Amino acid sequence: MRDDPTHLTPDLLLSAYASGIFPMSEGRDDPEIFWVDPRLRGIIPMGGFHLSRSLSRKIGQEPFRISFDTDFAGVVDGCAERPETWINGPIRALYLELHARGLAHSVEVWDGKALVGGVYGVALAGAFFGESMFSRRTDASKIALAYLMTRLRAAGFVLFDTQFLTDHLGSLGGIEISRTEYRRRLSDALLVKADLIATPEPGAQEVRQLNIQTS
Repeated sequence: MRDDPTHLTPDLLLSAYASGIFPMSEGRDDPEIFWVDPRLRGIIPMGGFHLSRSLSRKIGQEPFRISFDTDFAGVVDGCAERPETWINGPIRALYLELHARGLAHSVEVWDGKALVGGVYGVALAGAFFGESMFSRRTDASKIALAYLMTRLRAAGFVLFDTQFLTDHLGSLGGIEISRTEYRRRLSDALLVKADLIATPEPGAQEVRQLNIQTS
């Protein structure tokens, strides 16, 4: 189902997430938005993030500076800079509005003053809907996701939605569940009170130790 983006508001977008659907476009130059309700849904179980020993060592070396909600627009733009993207102008504007409300969040990875990776998504009760991530340095997006998962667990989130399952996400602990199972988990998550903003940002050692599977 396609929608006129001029009719979309942040409140409608939140209602869509709470119903189990999310928006996409055909490309950055396509002004239309359509709603997606996958038959199989990708998630990373909380506590099921797969942190390899090599990535754990790299995080411990702290090769990058990590920040939260410092350059949300920069992360969205980094995710959209690939040749094929579903992030068009209206979608970008909606997420920036949600960020201004404190409902959309980003993790930034910095090499000096350069933004080299990140991840962003939407928080709603005890569910976090991961939208996209990007990397301009080796492992930068993986590190961003590890920091995000650590903080989400500490904040009390119970569902991390990746929308689809890619090989990349599968290597990090992502799995596929049915639409029915996803909606059951979403319903449970919407009853949970989780607060990302009030939860302190984790340090490197917390990311390596906070009940994340390492192998």
